[in-house]
Amino acid sequence: MKAPVFEYAAPQSVEEALSLLGACQGESKIIAGGQSLMPLLNMRLARPDLLVDIGRIAGLDYIRDADGGLAIGAMTRQSDIERSALVAQRQPMLAAGTRFIAHPQIRNRGTIGGSISHADPAAVYPALAVALDMQIEVAGPAGHRSVDAADFFITYLTTALEPDEILVELRLPGFPPRAGWSFKEVSRRHGDFALAGVAATMEVDSSGVCSFARIVLFGVAAVPLRVEAAEQLLLGSKVEQSLFEEAGAMTSDTLDEPLSDIHASADYRRHLAGVLTRRALAEAAGRAA
Repeated sequence: MKAPVFEYAAPQSVEEALSLLGACQGESKIIAGGQSLMPLLNMRLARPDLLVDIGRIAGLDYIRDADGGLAIGAMTRQSDIERSALVAQRQPMLAAGTRFIAHPQIRNRGTIGGSISHADPAAVYPALAVALDMQIEVAGPAGHRSVDAADFFITYLTTALEPDEILVELRLPGFPPRAGWSFKEVSRRHGDFALAGVAATMEVDSSGVCSFARIVLFGVAAVPLRVEAAEQLLLGSKVEQSLFEEAGAMTSDTLDEPLSDIHASADYRRHLAGVLTRRALAEAAGRAA
């Protein structure tokens, strides 16, 4: 099947792109790398009147220091994030998670801003955005605003972006020195979307007690899902295998109605979530130590 008929524009600036989006009154789509949008167009699941290509806008492709953390332009290719020494130093889980995205050919075209704006519930970057406390910088007709990743994802393929707004930058804090991380997923084949996955971070003090924990599931719900009950269980507790097993069981119990489809049942996803959480916490604690 081929894409429906649409108009095409390639603005040279963010301001020009915003003007085009505003004039189209919600009947437009932004294309960045095109790795998610083009299949939707070809299957006619998306039917925009106007396609706004932001690939020619200068200044949206960068990775740089930001007060000890990172500022990443929305048009930065996933492969650049994967290979960046600065990303590996400041946010190692972001670098590691990127390698789970599809295949090198896809990562060479796909962008971080495009993936987060698309908000596929099984995608890597939305989960990492929540796990790593990303700030999502958005440009619109009224100026710029910043949205916490926790508030950005609304439901399936739906975000807090308005039809006349553009995601322009991601900001991440530096990774704490006494923290550990783990990123795990299960997929049918390498490069496929995850049937279930987890991004976990943990800080452990000098006495071996957990002082911070973040557990984010993906592929199991409409949006990246924090498991706050398991996080609270970990806080103030000495990190050991029995604690991780209890947190994994609690994670499974938290999922009342996980996604169910032809690839994996709800029960299977619930089981995976618990197993992956237990393994991820053990690995994160090991890295923290």
